[in-house]
Amino acid sequence: MVKVIASSVRKGNVLDVDGKLYVVLTAQNFHPGKGTPVTQVDMRRISDGVKVSERYRTTEQVERAYVEDRPHSFLYEDGEGFHFMNPESYDQLVVTEDIVGDLKPYLQEGMTVTLSVHEGNAIAIELPARMTFEVVETEPVTKGQTASSSYKPAVLSNGVRTAVPPHIEVGTRIVIMTEDASYVERAKD
Repeated sequence: MVKVIASSVRKGNVLDVDGKLYVVLTAQNFHPGKGTPVTQVDMRRISDGVKVSERYRTTEQVERAYVEDRPHSFLYEDGEGFHFMNPESYDQLVVTEDIVGDLKPYLQEGMTVTLSVHEGNAIAIELPARMTFEVVETEPVTKGQTASSSYKPAVLSNGVRTAVPPHIEVGTRIVIMTEDASYVERAKD
């Protein structure tokens, strides 16, 4: 365990609070005009998935648990969960649905992700920040519509809904941010 100040806590960190492990979902620092600056931390208890919200003074000490972040290859999904393999040791880890969460549509066979492992159990997953998908459904291009900030809805090959610029058509490969499924650019391949 390592003691760190609350203002240095970031999303994905694992904290030890009263002997229980929590993964940080969001961490925000608030500096009011008067009073003490505080850090608002929303976290999920790893053992049972209960979400908790805590407020710490920014200078307060919190305990960060030792977690290994290692690259793993996604193999497949079955009734047990999602199977990943460590490319160095060939050890396999099964990750449950509640840890993968809304990142499930982005998982592709053979892709490399970063798993946070604590005492042999996966507690968090991190995907590549940007991924490329094909647009399978969107509205047709409207003639005379300028390429201003008006975006139109689209469905990607993995089933995720996003918004794309008017010039993007069905069959176009685009790059999106995995964090919020937002459009970045047309794929260069």
